Amino acid sequence: MTKRIERHQKPRRFLVAFTSHLSLLLVSITTFAESGVAARDYAPKITIQAQIDSSVVNSSNAEQIFQEGEELLKLGTATSFRQAIAKFETALKLWQQTGNIKQQATTLNELGFIYNALGDKQQALIFFNQSLSLTKQITDIAGQAVTLNNIGGVYDALGDKKKALDCYNQSLSLSQQLGDLIWQAITLNNIGNVYNALGEKQQALKYYNQSLPISRKMGDKAQEAITLNNIGGVYDALGDKQQALTYYSKSLPLSRQVGDKNGQAVTLNNIGGIYDALGDKHQALMYYNQSMSLRRQVGDKTGEAITLNNIAGIYDALGDKQQALNHYNQSLNLSRKVGDKTGQAVTLNNIGRVYDSLADKQQALKYYNQSLPLRRQVGDKTGEATTLNNIGGVYDGLGDKQQALEFYNQSLALSQKVGDRAGEATTLNNLGGIYSTLGDKQQALKYYNLSLPLRRQIGDKTGEAVTLNNIGRVYDLLGDKQQALKYYNQSMPLRRQVGDRTGEAVTLNNIGRVYDSLGEKQEALKYYNQSLFLSRQVRDKAGEATTLNNIGGVYTVLGDTQKALAYYNQSLPLRQQMKDKAGEAITLYNIAYLERNRGNFQESLAKVEAAIKIIENLRTKITNEQLRTSYFASQQTIYEFANDLLMQLHKKYPQQGYDALALQNSEKYRSRSLLELLTEANANIRQGVEPKLLEAEQNLQQRLNATEKLRLELYNSGQYTPEQAQVLENELTSLLKEYQEVQAKIRFTSPKYAALTQPQPLSLKEIQQQVLDEETLLLEYALGEERSYLWAVSKNSISSYELPKRAEIEKVVKQFNYLLKIRYYNLTANIKIDASSGLGVFSSYEVLEKLNQMLLEPVAAKIKNKRLVIVGDGALQYLPFSALPQPGTSGKNIRPLLESNEVLYIPSASTLAVIRREHKERKTPPKTLAVIADAVFSYDDERLTRILHKPIPKPNIPFINPNFSFERLSFTRQEAEGILALVPKSLTLQALDFAANRTFATSSQLSEYRIIHFATHGILDTKNPALSGVVLSLFDEKGRLQNGFLRLQDIFNLKLPAELIVLSACETGLSQQIKGEGLVGLARGFMYAGSPRVLVSLWNVDDEATSQLMKAFYTKILKQELTPAAALREARLELWRDENYSAPYYWAGFTLQGEWK
Repeated sequence: MTKRIERHQKPRRFLVAFTSHLSLLLVSITTFAESGVAARDYAPKITIQAQIDSSVVNSSNAEQIFQEGEELLKLGTATSFRQAIAKFETALKLWQQTGNIKQQATTLNELGFIYNALGDKQQALIFFNQSLSLTKQITDIAGQAVTLNNIGGVYDALGDKKKALDCYNQSLSLSQQLGDLIWQAITLNNIGNVYNALGEKQQALKYYNQSLPISRKMGDKAQEAITLNNIGGVYDALGDKQQALTYYSKSLPLSRQVGDKNGQAVTLNNIGGIYDALGDKHQALMYYNQSMSLRRQVGDKTGEAITLNNIAGIYDALGDKQQALNHYNQSLNLSRKVGDKTGQAVTLNNIGRVYDSLADKQQALKYYNQSLPLRRQVGDKTGEATTLNNIGGVYDGLGDKQQALEFYNQSLALSQKVGDRAGEATTLNNLGGIYSTLGDKQQALKYYNLSLPLRRQIGDKTGEAVTLNNIGRVYDLLGDKQQALKYYNQSMPLRRQVGDRTGEAVTLNNIGRVYDSLGEKQEALKYYNQSLFLSRQVRDKAGEATTLNNIGGVYTVLGDTQKALAYYNQSLPLRQQMKDKAGEAITLYNIAYLERNRGNFQESLAKVEAAIKIIENLRTKITNEQLRTSYFASQQTIYEFANDLLMQLHKKYPQQGYDALALQNSEKYRSRSLLELLTEANANIRQGVEPKLLEAEQNLQQRLNATEKLRLELYNSGQYTPEQAQVLENELTSLLKEYQEVQAKIRFTSPKYAALTQPQPLSLKEIQQQVLDEETLLLEYALGEERSYLWAVSKNSISSYELPKRAEIEKVVKQFNYLLKIRYYNLTANIKIDASSGLGVFSSYEVLEKLNQMLLEPVAAKIKNKRLVIVGDGALQYLPFSALPQPGTSGKNIRPLLESNEVLYIPSASTLAVIRREHKERKTPPKTLAVIADAVFSYDDERLTRILHKPIPKPNIPFINPNFSFERLSFTRQEAEGILALVPKSLTLQALDFAANRTFATSSQLSEYRIIHFATHGILDTKNPALSGVVLSLFDEKGRLQNGFLRLQDIFNLKLPAELIVLSACETGLSQQIKGEGLVGLARGFMYAGSPRVLVSLWNVDDEATSQLMKAFYTKILKQELTPAAALREARLELWRDENYSAPYYWAGFTLQGEWK
């Protein structure tokens, strides 16, 4: 909770807040309750003797009224301040009548002070600037110095540090011109305060240390005490508590010597903060109470509110939330009484933090939302960033990651704008936490590594420890245990150095987690128990729940079921009490796992279903499609466990329909993001969205295209360094992330998107009614760590089978795929593969036999004369089933499944149902065929050299992706001409040579065609799937390099209601495999764009063979009127029967995804 360290700014106290952090779950996520300026700075009062002139009466009256205003000011209440305004305004008019410019300046200065104190910074600036103008008019250099100092104070409070420094430096120059050492010391101190707030601690110390000897030289012990206090504040913030205590202890006796009770109260308050941070709460309370007594003696209600705030923080840390709230409410009432809006905002923020820690998220939001407008009203941008960050923390804790990202990003922008590096570091850290939770570990590391150097620059050891801990956690999750321990062991001494026992408990827990995963269970228990002791000591219920859960996990592995269950059952209610939904799902799953092992299947099922219900609810709140996918992928273990449990129940109770429930559960985690994207595709989600967001989306699209073009131009020049190339690669990735965030905001604010019903996965009955027909058999595979499963579903029945575990199946699939890419390999030949393949030593017959036994023999009797619709999982998604042997055939008698069955693929049964529903309402495009082929890729393409009459410099295109040379695909022209000849010219559209470009591919005219054929190269980007795509002409007709990449993110923006899209390109069927989503490739992009079926390739396809296959394929569709699925089978059979192309390399790579009707 916030402790407010006070810095001095002459002549009144200048207050600043203190950054704290909160550790959540295994990752300590920093949320800061306050940072930067947290209270007002006041204008100095200038006591100037009034001039006597002929207007004696007016002058006398003005002086009397002015003094009455001064007395009202001393009362220090909002009411007395407003009464003082009336007095000063009357006095001002009288001074204006007498022509006394100096007194007018003084009175304007006092009015500026009052409005500043009341939080009206803009009005304060108006009066101060009027005062400054008058002091310049009469060449009152001393008055100018004072007023500039006051204006600097206002800009400082508004977060405009640059203007504040400018004013202070002008004031300092004038004081030096006058030789006024006292004001020099004051202004140097104030400049130090600005640098302190900016996080530039060494620069702050430099100015404080210039101020200090001047004060000593002048014998100004009051100012010396102020500066010593402020130096102490710097060391306090740097985590050097002993050095801070030394300076505070030097300041305190000086304040006592000069009888400065205000100064004493400030320093006693700050000493209390030191003991508070060191964990000595009793000593801290003693100092806070001494400060409070002095505050009350001198009637400093603002200071009293500050100390009440800090006492509340003590009770909060001790777990006495009611006492904390009592003291915060006393502080709030005092701030309201004196009209201190900044103080009100600080305390409302802190009350919100208490309710947040009590898991009363709605009440927390209520107080944060009261604090936020006050922050904005007084222009406290640093404080505004703080509260925005904390609101983000509430949504983060609620599992609403999208909302959390929104608020964190607002906070980050403000912190960066005002130069608040502490706030910036904190929010960057929190953003890292979001991405880590959602499974995007590389993005998490990026944000943590942006936060860490900022923490170090400003000397924030507490924050540095937090971020080091979090980096360690990411490496732990990535499986790099030694790197994880390295970061944890850097974090731990910092935790102890600054007395952060809550953080120490977090890091001890995390070290325990590493040893746990390494199998060193006793070492893990040692660290977990140390963590648990500390968490309970500081009453950190979230940390306690996490560690109890982890201890339960150790005892589960050790086989001590009773102990494990006891720990889980302690953790679960704490997580529920804290409304930690993500943590609750984890513990529910752990209990489910334990109960299954004990044979309590029904109890296990109840627990895992409760966990899945939480996950389903949390994922729907994420509107960024990529993040939603990442989050869901991180939860797949729980769904796979539910599958296994249901199938074990089916084995025990075969007549109770558990196999159907397992199938429905399998559908729950199949291509869910694609399912939702397809539902959204026909809703105009941009309707009703703020124009600025749509403009930002369009702008980012243009910037992405421009960056792609710059990248190509750089590579084409041949004169660049790897570093320059990497800069553009990074820029492209960064722009893509921004683009995805803007799209998430569009969804988040779209009335149309809000109105969409989240599509629900189909049940067995719905699959049979909506997806299957009498001729079709669905084969849905689910791979698991212990066992895998296959469901064979027909129009009227379901059968299920237990298969070997994932690792066994995927090993053989990889070996088969290796064989398929050998051009001379034929299914009937037994070839031996040695260890150089990286897949072990094996023979082709052995591989085929194993695959058959695993995948097809269990359903051999059911697949006869059936169309097979495959829903794959893991490596099975890039296995061409058509190339597998028919059950019952082996050795030289092997016959491919292609011969007996039509085979196609769908992401999930539920996805196909949505595709059908959406496509049903569409009109058939009026024209038949559009072809894009034979694009210009290469620098030495004769079509280029013929136009330019000379070779152009060789572009270093392979640097974009070293796996592709982008050579001319000469047979694609024959391929295009051959299939175009099958259709009347009036019903076709072609783009060849330079015309086969990105502009053509994204034009609206393509929406008029039933079939769109791309005969070109494909590219695969496993790091950023959205950058995968097809390659079109890289040069225009004048030989100029152009952006020829049609990326996945571009495809999502197309409107292509075609009945069939053919990607006659290299590896267009592959992309990054993501758990639960399958292969996130081009097919899903074109399905989103509007096509119900997409023909893709699984590997680099022979150009000539492809041309032959495509001609046959289109002849079957256009002349014999076969469905695309049947036509593909017939075309592949023709190649298989041709001795030149009988090897599966030539025909097995093409697969149809989507609709078969």
